[in-house]
Amino acid sequence: MTRFPAVDGLRVIAAAAVVTSQVGLHTQAPFAGVVARLDVGWAIFCALSGFLLYRPHVLAWFSGTLPPLTLPYLRGRALRILPALLVTVVLSIVLVPEPATTYLRWAVLTPLPFYLLLPGLGRLLTGYERPTRRSVRWRLLVLVALTILGPVWMAAVMATGHPEAGLWLPGYLGWYAVGMGMALWQVARATGRLGPSTLDTLTRVPGTLWGIAAALLLIAATPLAGPYDLSAPTPAQAFVKSLLYTAAVACVLFPVLTPTARTVQVLGSRPARLGAQLSYGVVAYQFVVLGLLDGPFAVQLPVALLASVVLAAVSYRLVERPLVRFGKKTATAATAISATSPSSSPAR
Repeated sequence: MTRFPAVDGLRVIAAAAVVTSQVGLHTQAPFAGVVARLDVGWAIFCALSGFLLYRPHVLAWFSGTLPPLTLPYLRGRALRILPALLVTVVLSIVLVPEPATTYLRWAVLTPLPFYLLLPGLGRLLTGYERPTRRSVRWRLLVLVALTILGPVWMAAVMATGHPEAGLWLPGYLGWYAVGMGMALWQVARATGRLGPSTLDTLTRVPGTLWGIAAALLLIAATPLAGPYDLSAPTPAQAFVKSLLYTAAVACVLFPVLTPTARTVQVLGSRPARLGAQLSYGVVAYQFVVLGLLDGPFAVQLPVALLASVVLAAVSYRLVERPLVRFGKKTATAATAISATSPSSSPAR
């Protein structure tokens, strides 16, 4: 399987969850604990990025081919992420300065460092030996260990009185590692490097895993996982919240690796595909929208969702998609020139 259609639906759900949690921060939201914990959407985005971006490295390792080239990968990431980010920052500076600062800090200190780190990390975790069953299991253990880094880091920064360090990559690396581990497991199972296990049974009962994820979020909605606003939690609360999010994201993502027909029908529908294309823009532009809104939760939420979708659609059509296409054309032209240059022709 080269495409995972149910992933589109997860992107839409993650974006809607993020917007809802942000509206909750700005208002007196009903069911404040549940609404606040919908910021788990950030964790879902991280896990999906880990899965989709690390999987090509795993495929190259298993097939004995070269891993993805670093410069084309970085160019693709930059063209997909930076345009909407820069537009968001400019609009926020003009209209609502504080959200620009908040979003820029999050964007620079978490996703972008992971994108820069991934090529080296991918090579480190897929090189040096053949992809045997033993080597795959060792790498899965390494990625499982990385999932513990996030909770430990969050507890440590709270214990040492440096909560701002919670925005740094180590606090979120565990969520990326969840997706990376699932990418390795999925390719290993598909190629026979790993044999059948009880995990295969779980992929056939998505409702059970999603129910577990919901239960974990309800636990996180209690004071065990800390305050519902931006107040600093205790070290224990920070650890519990990060750990619960990690487990919940694993339960959410796992069923889409080998989805049932019903899962594909719902999460991989055409509206879901369209929503997935706009999801990053929705998350970005909602910071601008919320800076301009006032009123109760029931009013702000639908307005924020609708306005963010409209801005994201305009941005995608007029800015993001043209730049991505331009980047692809430029890369194709550069490849063609390189292939026909005298230096690239075989020696006679």
